Amino acid sequence: MADETKATLEAVDRFNDAFNRHDVDAVMAAMTDDCVFENTSPPEGRRYEGKDQVRAAWEEFFAASPDAHFDGEDVIVAGDRCIVQWQYTWSNDDGTKSSLRGVDVLRVRDGKVAEKFAYVKG
Repeated sequence: MADETKATLEAVDRFNDAFNRHDVDAVMAAMTDDCVFENTSPPEGRRYEGKDQVRAAWEEFFAASPDAHFDGEDVIVAGDRCIVQWQYTWSNDDGTKSSLRGVDVLRVRDGKVAEKFAYVKG
């Protein structure tokens, strides 16, 4: 594995581990100051730019889905790019579990996630 590809995978793994712990400080430490996140809100997702907006998006997401968990099913890395196919699970108000699948398209710069664009099925 080329050095850049290995570094990209390591950066994405750090980010995803922090995300599944709901550790917003660690998530933000794994992202660049000028990070961009696009969520899956219909119809075309909402865009957040910069650490303040992205931090607010994560805080809002974790407050709305306190047991959210993303299981990576497949990871494809090439250079500074990474695609993660995942299954997202959460608990509904009645205690039942729900899930959906999607992918993240990420770009890493200087060992940190610079872009995270999320897409879902259905």
